[in-house]
Amino acid sequence: MLEKGQPAGEVAVLAKAQSFLKSEASVKAARGLSHFGEHSAGWFALGLLGAAVDKKRRKDWLVASAGVVGAHAASIAVKRVVRRPRPDHPSVEVLVGTPSKLSFPSSHATSTTAAAVLYSGLTGRNLVPALVPPMLASRLVLGVHYPTDVLAGAALGGLVGGLIRRKLKKNP
Repeated sequence: MLEKGQPAGEVAVLAKAQSFLKSEASVKAARGLSHFGEHSAGWFALGLLGAAVDKKRRKDWLVASAGVVGAHAASIAVKRVVRRPRPDHPSVEVLVGTPSKLSFPSSHATSTTAAAVLYSGLTGRNLVPALVPPMLASRLVLGVHYPTDVLAGAALGGLVGGLIRRKLKKNP
């Protein structure tokens, strides 16, 4: 349902964020991130690459890769329960197609955060600051999520990734 009038609440925050962050370069980058993160496929592929390269920890990479897909699946399950529609207001420009009309939580934020947490443990580098903020911002730039969608997605991905990472540490 298209909301009329001045944006309020999260719609106003989203519209302001989009107007502040949106440029030709940021939209191009956001679309690239969107395609990479769709259905967690890019993160899964990177995990498989890690498994192929790091033979000593192949099993851990495969478990981490499966964890990324599992986090994505968890976000889809939550979406189907919550059923929050995507932003639909004249002040918000939708700049990319989406596979569903459901918004909460952001599956891109979920799988990206899970990948960042899990792959940080395997690479020995904290990937969260480099990977998570750009993906969260991209969902706002593209106008396909409210701010709480991306924050909830990041929290869900962090939870799933953290639980699996803890399990991997216990089973060397």
